[in-house]
Amino acid sequence: MGLQRAGSGEATFFGGASMKTVRLAIVVFGCLSGMLPAQEGGPSVVPSKSWNSQAAAAYLDARISRWMDWPPAARDHDTFCVSCHTAAPYALARPALRGIAGEPTPSALERRLLDNVIRRVRMWKDVAPFYPSKSDGDPKTAESRGTESILNGLILVRYDEGSGKLSPDTKLALDAMWAEQLKTGAARGAWPWLEFHNSPWEGDSQYYGAALAAVAVGKTPAEYRGSPEIRDGLKLLSEYLVRGEASQVPINRVMLLWAAARLPRLLSGERQKALIGEVLAAQQADGSFCLCSLIGGWKRKDNTPLETRGDGYATGLIVLALEQAGVPDAQPQVSRARHWLAANQSADGNWPAWSLNKQRDPASEAGHFMSDAATAYAVLALTHSR
Repeated sequence: MGLQRAGSGEATFFGGASMKTVRLAIVVFGCLSGMLPAQEGGPSVVPSKSWNSQAAAAYLDARISRWMDWPPAARDHDTFCVSCHTAAPYALARPALRGIAGEPTPSALERRLLDNVIRRVRMWKDVAPFYPSKSDGDPKTAESRGTESILNGLILVRYDEGSGKLSPDTKLALDAMWAEQLKTGAARGAWPWLEFHNSPWEGDSQYYGAALAAVAVGKTPAEYRGSPEIRDGLKLLSEYLVRGEASQVPINRVMLLWAAARLPRLLSGERQKALIGEVLAAQQADGSFCLCSLIGGWKRKDNTPLETRGDGYATGLIVLALEQAGVPDAQPQVSRARHWLAANQSADGNWPAWSLNKQRDPASEAGHFMSDAATAYAVLALTHSR
């Protein structure tokens, strides 16, 4: 299934879906959402007997431990790279697993990750960028700063959730994030973002990064979201996301759907329903979603074919975004996707996902990266709390 781009003023659809299919999906969602209101309050968890939360925690812990000690991830001042594929997803998902296990405080591994982020935030002007520019005109320093500022803010905001306030270090991280935001040019409102021609996070991924920043801001207390100090930056961010939506590959628009759950001005009610319909139209027969059908015409560097089976990353992220957008868990397509996730956890605790960039040895370090993110988002989808 390929991405079809419509002409000016027309919608862009997932997976080559027809207008009739999308309209049907919207009608189904609209009817069901009226019959089955979204749950309020506590968590909605697929029963633990159908998936193993302890195995998921063990896998994620093993992977973050490996990443923090992996020599290529090391950076200056005894810190390590906060990666899009392993570290950031771990920080989003691991607290949810602690909640299931009844663990009240972050583990030693979580604490080490947080200490690393806090150290780099406090030393922002002194630590070297993740990837310094090697020559005049090389944008890697700016890209590294923009990317890291968003990931730092997102991680620290995640760990402030529930407290009703931002810690001083989180506020410092968000200040650095807003300072890195582009204020002029075609990409004003976004951030410089690392470009290594690696999809889905480092290949034409600036919009993804901006949406992730919006998710971070959306998780802050309402007092911060409405404060005068971020009004201009938030306005620029919102304008960038809105004007750029139509040109984005579907998986990036899924990120917008997630961000809009707490920043509702990003999407009108009508556009949100249309986007939900587009997402649902991309579902596979077994209930899963496949990342390869959501990234346009992307091709692997080694010319091997993309994996067309459903994967935990696309399925987990889409279920999470739909849940956060208020689609009831009992909506048949969401229910089928959640049960696909519950049924497709491996014995090692992770969920399947495959590189978009080359065929990788699954036993290699890079061969784990997509499964690291897939496992985190599968956990978030299965343990979401509205």
